[in-house]
Amino acid sequence: MTDTNLSAAIVALVQGASLELMPRDQAAVDRCIEKAVPGSEIYIARVPGDAHGATVATAVLLRKAGFDPIPHIGARYFENRAALDDTVARLVGEAGADKVLCIAGDLDHAAGPFAASTDLIATGIFAKHGIKRVGIAGYPEGHGKIVMPVLAEHMAKKLALLAEQNIAALIVSQFCFEAAPILDFVSRVRARGVTAPIRIGLAGPASVTTLAKFALRCGVGNSMRALTSGRGVTRLLTEAGPEAVVTTLARAHPDFERLHFYTFGGVSKAADWLNAVRAGNFALAGDASGFKVRR
Repeated sequence: MTDTNLSAAIVALVQGASLELMPRDQAAVDRCIEKAVPGSEIYIARVPGDAHGATVATAVLLRKAGFDPIPHIGARYFENRAALDDTVARLVGEAGADKVLCIAGDLDHAAGPFAASTDLIATGIFAKHGIKRVGIAGYPEGHGKIVMPVLAEHMAKKLALLAEQNIAALIVSQFCFEAAPILDFVSRVRARGVTAPIRIGLAGPASVTTLAKFALRCGVGNSMRALTSGRGVTRLLTEAGPEAVVTTLARAHPDFERLHFYTFGGVSKAADWLNAVRAGNFALAGDASGFKVRR
């Protein structure tokens, strides 16, 4: 692939990328509205301590600003079926949301009857309120508490439930710092006959220390070595971006839909990075770093 073709492939790859933010960080929401491309899909993360209403309020704000809000619906956060029903009804009615990301949630013990995302889908509440697409999680490097064969079984069950309810499915992957686990994940999923679109999760630019902290929290495995190897204490405080992974994916043309960027509170940096790359404001580096964004 020539440099010109590679640059074009990188620009094409980042088109339509989605971003993620946390509703409790109003400053991040404001910066996202200011800098992200209007019409973009913005995922609204859900973490312990957030209220259901905070997700709804952020979705309403994003919709009014011209974005497509994609709220996380975490199974373990809902006290009962009525709370789930009310939240989904409000997201649809007040924010015009028709897409969600269905996850288990970061709680060791469920607040109510739902322990897994499969439990939420099985209620039929998404179909009841007209949700058109449900995202489910994919794990290129595996899951710290669930072995690979079981992860595959869970994915198959969720996809089957969504198909029965005539709801489109989207697989959204956990982030990685290397392309190899991503390419292998896509290959494995497709080899099982899964045709649902896959959106590849990547970490937006942040300090190496921040990325390592979230990688440990999220159970990201071997690819973290690519982030920290050969770096001294001073180097760990510097910023790292997804340029190398994006370059490899652009060369490989794997069978996935788009990219999704986890921002870890740095949504402004991620939006600036995306805007620069979309505009072609970067130079190929000719080494393992992939390319350098022009500031």
